[in-house]
Amino acid sequence: MQAPRPRLLIFIVAYNAEKTIRSVLTRIPAALGADYEVEVLIIDDSSRDGTFEQGHEVKSEQLIPFPIHVLHNPVNQGYGGNQKIGYQCAIENGFDFVALVHGDGQYAPECLPELLAPMKNGEAGAVFGSRMMTRGGALKGGMPLYKFVGNKILTWFENRTLRTSLSEFHSGYRVYRVDALRRIPFHLNTRDFHFDTEIIIQFVIARIPILELPIPTYYGDEISHVNGLAYAWHVTIATAKARLQELSLFYDRKFDCAPMPAVHTHYALKLGFTSSHTMALEAVRPGERVIDLGCAGGWFGAQLRSVRGCHVTGVDVDPPADGVALDRFVKHDLDQGPPELDYDDADVVLLLDVIEHLRSPERFVEELAPKLSPRTRLIVTTGNVAFGITRLMLLFGEFNYGKRGILDLTHCRLFTFKSLRALFEQAGYQIARVRGVPAPFPLATGDNALSSFLLGLNKALIHVTKGLFSYQMYYELRAYPSLSRLLVSARESAHRRTMATD
Repeated sequence: MQAPRPRLLIFIVAYNAEKTIRSVLTRIPAALGADYEVEVLIIDDSSRDGTFEQGHEVKSEQLIPFPIHVLHNPVNQGYGGNQKIGYQCAIENGFDFVALVHGDGQYAPECLPELLAPMKNGEAGAVFGSRMMTRGGALKGGMPLYKFVGNKILTWFENRTLRTSLSEFHSGYRVYRVDALRRIPFHLNTRDFHFDTEIIIQFVIARIPILELPIPTYYGDEISHVNGLAYAWHVTIATAKARLQELSLFYDRKFDCAPMPAVHTHYALKLGFTSSHTMALEAVRPGERVIDLGCAGGWFGAQLRSVRGCHVTGVDVDPPADGVALDRFVKHDLDQGPPELDYDDADVVLLLDVIEHLRSPERFVEELAPKLSPRTRLIVTTGNVAFGITRLMLLFGEFNYGKRGILDLTHCRLFTFKSLRALFEQAGYQIARVRGVPAPFPLATGDNALSSFLLGLNKALIHVTKGLFSYQMYYELRAYPSLSRLLVSARESAHRRTMATD
């Protein structure tokens, strides 16, 4: 039994294409019908000419051997908005592939069989027709010099920023696998012309393979509706935002499409460089008894056991990760307050990157204070919301929560050095040590010369002002004796003095 042919939607975006739409349609190779079940979709984006009527004439005259559907947007949706509608149509109607063709004739429909071949063979999630793969071909085909230069510059910047190697980011001739489109939030993209850039970024982030094939360049007498400077600006900003999101300095839902790791580890250890974890590890003496509140998989507690030989009790709502061994684990939700443990027996209590997750940190630290003995050291780390990058984002009107970093989506409360100090002092703690923690550049850029330089620069700037240049805050504290303990102590002291005078 012969396998069914894959379903192909040839999607033609059209705006004021009355003079060219007929030619574009009639140039679609009839031979495609041998390998694909083909349908053609034209979406007229509220044209001011007879584009819609021309499409219907070709349909009624049956000039091509494929079913034609002609739609009309009553309100102009923009180049990107029009694409969204077409891709949604492909998804809802169960197509396997969708080929984007422009109604102005700028891209040759005759190239469709070549562009579709790798898709049919499963070689890529998208195939782009590139005008830049044939040396000199774009200029010979009539591409204006300023567009050629702009295309090259923008493509160079995008490749450098996204770590890709495409010959052209700005071709509108594309074929997509529909199941690949289902995996990315293209509906969140712009309705403007840089939609094409945003969808490439999404494919790169989602690790969906993109293949390029050479196509001829044709520039006729069509009217360009693209504002070149505005387009270049929007492309630059979108690309930069995607890179900043990868570094956890920015967040936009449209770029949140990376595949989930096989093993999900929300909490990454920051060891091997100056960080909150290395500071805490150095502060714990060998053999001490440690309570790790909010142990997050137990990774840091396991380090204390192996490196410092400590006895570690972990507390968290989730059990330790597979293969992580602690001396004791207590399942407890810290939002319900501190767990009932023998704190008097502990040398160190850890609250590493925990306080920002609590709905009421004031209540928590107040309830914890009377449980701690005067000799117990409390080590606390949390993000510094006044970090320079966050301030800079605010300057430009950005305050977006993301997957990691200071503005993690799971964070409930944010602190500065001043507000964190006030939180603990008002709850009855004495602050023994305060340090600024640099940003974890090795986690963002890798363990290399660049991250070492940035880390060193950040540490030097922290000495200038902790409030502006610290990515995180590190506090070592001790709890003052509670009023009840002080009352008992006063009574005992009075009794001793009374006995001494009798």
